[in-house]
Amino acid sequence: METDGRLRIREWAAEDRPREKLLLKGVASLSDAELVAILIGSGNRDETAVQLSQRILNTVSNNLNALGKLSVKDLMAFKGIGEAKAIAIAAAMELGRRKRETEPPERESIRSSRDVYDLFYPLLCDLPHEELWMALTNRAGKVVEKVKVGQGGAGMIHIDIQVIMKAAVNALAAGIVLCHNHPSGNVKPSRADDELTSRLAKAAGLFNIRLLDHVILSDNTCYSYADEGRLAL
Repeated sequence: METDGRLRIREWAAEDRPREKLLLKGVASLSDAELVAILIGSGNRDETAVQLSQRILNTVSNNLNALGKLSVKDLMAFKGIGEAKAIAIAAAMELGRRKRETEPPERESIRSSRDVYDLFYPLLCDLPHEELWMALTNRAGKVVEKVKVGQGGAGMIHIDIQVIMKAAVNALAAGIVLCHNHPSGNVKPSRADDELTSRLAKAAGLFNIRLLDHVILSDNTCYSYADEGRLAL
């Protein structure tokens, strides 16, 4: 059977196919035409999806803002673009526009033990058992992640320091804040609390990460290792 000599997308090297390239190298590695090709899925008898996408983009001088102004009817004027493909492109352009208009959520900051209390009190205040949580912060003191790292009975939590440090390193954190509750209402730290604080401060230091505080809270009160000057035990 005769062929036109043109390689179909499925015949390209895996790293050159848009979907496979996205999985191998990340979405940022794709060109605008490759992203549009993923949206439309296939080309026409004469063009691959990427070639068709390149042609569409060429008509708007490769300007995505201009592409977003094309109507479904405008897009359907291109051979190989039916209603479903035109709608997919229009929907993607609208999502991009809405994303630009959406303000990113303000990250919570930790500047004091009160900030730690306010951050974790809603999670811990009514629990009949102890839970240990940590907040990971960037260099500006903004919380980038909150993670529960342990749970125990009414008076003891078993903690794996390696689990804490793995999460901190993976998040590229600059600081760690620990917080756990004492259901008894007595926020005085136990010997186990002291040992955990000391061990974690030393482990974090090996990775140039600071243990900023360890707060023990109960209803309307808390104990802060930072406030008491007891982080370096």
